Amino acid sequence: MASLTVTRHDVPGLFGARRIITLLGSILVALSSGTNYVRSLIAYAPQLGARLHISHTQLNVVGLAGNVGVFASGPIWGRIVDSRGPRIPLIGAFMCFLAGYTGMKRMYDAGTDSGTSISAAHFTLLVVCGLLTGLGANAGIASAINTTAKSFPASAHATTTGLVQSGFGLSAFLFSTIAHVFFPGDTSAFLLLLALATSTPILVALFMVYPVPLPPTRDEPNSTTLGLSRSRSCSRSDNLPDIHGKMLWRTLDFYLVSFIMALCNGTGITYINNVGTISLALFAKSNPTYDEVEASKWQAAQVSTLSVGNFVGRILCGLVSDFLRNHLHLPRAYSLCIVSSFFIISQALAIGISSVSTLWIATATLGVAYGGLFGALPAIVIDWFGLAHLSENWGYVSLAPLIGGNIFSIMFGRNLDAHTPRGEEENTSHNCLMGRECYVSSLKITLVVCMITLALSTWAAIRDGRRQEGNG
Repeated sequence: MASLTVTRHDVPGLFGARRIITLLGSILVALSSGTNYVRSLIAYAPQLGARLHISHTQLNVVGLAGNVGVFASGPIWGRIVDSRGPRIPLIGAFMCFLAGYTGMKRMYDAGTDSGTSISAAHFTLLVVCGLLTGLGANAGIASAINTTAKSFPASAHATTTGLVQSGFGLSAFLFSTIAHVFFPGDTSAFLLLLALATSTPILVALFMVYPVPLPPTRDEPNSTTLGLSRSRSCSRSDNLPDIHGKMLWRTLDFYLVSFIMALCNGTGITYINNVGTISLALFAKSNPTYDEVEASKWQAAQVSTLSVGNFVGRILCGLVSDFLRNHLHLPRAYSLCIVSSFFIISQALAIGISSVSTLWIATATLGVAYGGLFGALPAIVIDWFGLAHLSENWGYVSLAPLIGGNIFSIMFGRNLDAHTPRGEEENTSHNCLMGRECYVSSLKITLVVCMITLALSTWAAIRDGRRQEGNG
């Protein structure tokens, strides 16, 4: 009895300082890990493309390299986090961020001879730098989500992981604001800031982010909390399934959620990677006397709008998901129907908008939809497949956007290139300047894709509801 009393006193309360510090540290990691979205939105991708004389398609390849780093490394980082805790991935995130952004800065500073594109070797190096930033992003966010999920009860999974994910979504707004205020027009200085401001907070988080054991609950053996350590996963008897490895790949629900992820994320990534170019095209169409400084302000506005929408979407969808589960006793999968609807609205708006001054409406809607996707899915993955292998399972689900992201982004880039004048005397910046004509056909395709996603989300919700009734 005495040992039981000690155990209970050693476990922090649900709102104790240790648990809150872990949550805040996880949000700090997420803020540092979301900078991949700054690349295109803010302006440093178009400027990087102009400085190194590379095409829109090549620029999308660099962007995709970052996305490949984020999504393809998910199962690897996930397995490490599940089995060894967050420390090793956080150290990896520090190294990847520092090397990736420093490499981009050096290439930007070196530039190329006037009118000539960079060599194939240098372009490959640029792609590797993009890949490293993506690897760092996944290492960071996987550690943050896993640690948060294992430090809070199931009833708060969507809300707490949504808060962490909101930091990931707010990252672009934070860094774009810093760039606009302190480094206007200075891409080199901004890349240096990214190198330092992403890697340094990760080091701080090493002392803050670790799983905090939950208080014992009725049905749960007290010995569960007795052997917990900071470096190991915190497991508990929560009646969740434990589906992983080969079993995961044999489960229809895995393919359903992965397909939804591929289509929604592919649509979101395509818009995110190209909204800076979209804003330039709309601005140039309505302004015969093209002012690059003024155009960059519209770009920055899209970054801020998208990032805030992303931030809001992740928090709101987490709250909605927990509300559906805890108060309406509905499966969390119903939140995917809401997310899919927002994606449809965003693409329809973007197709109809012909002025850069109103582009923010489509951008904000897309941001909420994209953020909502990531605010909802981690908790759904926990409900469907369990907590013990959360990061590894989430890593496999995160492979899905590689398909949608690659196909849609390359399609978008080629469509832009097809509408971009080839003559150097006509367009020295390699930008399409014909407004909606530059991209609208690509958006019509993603609109249809989002409609398919809504149908799949409805099916997922119905399946989840039947499973919940069966368990009841």
